[in-house]
Amino acid sequence: MAFRLALRRGPASFSSRATAAAAPSLSLSSRRAFHATPRAPVKAGDAVPDLEVLHEDSPGNKVNLARELGTGIIVGVPAAFSGACSQKHVPGYMQHPRLGEAGKVFVVSVNDAFVMKAWADQLDPTHESGIRFLADPSGAFTKALDLGFEAPAIFGDMRAKRYALVVKDGKVKDVYVEPDNTGTTITMADKVLA
Repeated sequence: MAFRLALRRGPASFSSRATAAAAPSLSLSSRRAFHATPRAPVKAGDAVPDLEVLHEDSPGNKVNLARELGTGIIVGVPAAFSGACSQKHVPGYMQHPRLGEAGKVFVVSVNDAFVMKAWADQLDPTHESGIRFLADPSGAFTKALDLGFEAPAIFGDMRAKRYALVVKDGKVKDVYVEPDNTGTTITMADKVLA
């Protein structure tokens, strides 16, 4: 009997003392050994992400901007059909007199291909502007740029911050990102195409 009692006391008292001594009180983030530094958002000099994750018009039509875009602009928007995107931001590019000098222009949003096609058909029914609308359905392209933000009460899931990337020879030359994620101050065509 004494032997069983010792076993019951031994491990319990040993584990509580050993655990307290061996595990200093560390916060969860300081114990995380993998990826100890935060990711950095896209910056000038970075290559356009080489990913086959964007869709144009349908899920079967994949576009890789690293291969497709030598010189031009990637315009990121939080949501297709939203007020600021539909009334101000994208039309500003479509109507800008220097659009033709910009190279290829792509509008990217974390939406599905069908929504982006419908939005493109509404904003530019004749496709006269030459701007191409790309869906980032899983948000993988947006995550690769580290330009996503969470807004579940408004958008449901992760969305792209409002941004514009000027690209030259496959490398990001200039980065414009709205400080509040959705505003329309520094990413407008008059600033980016100036």
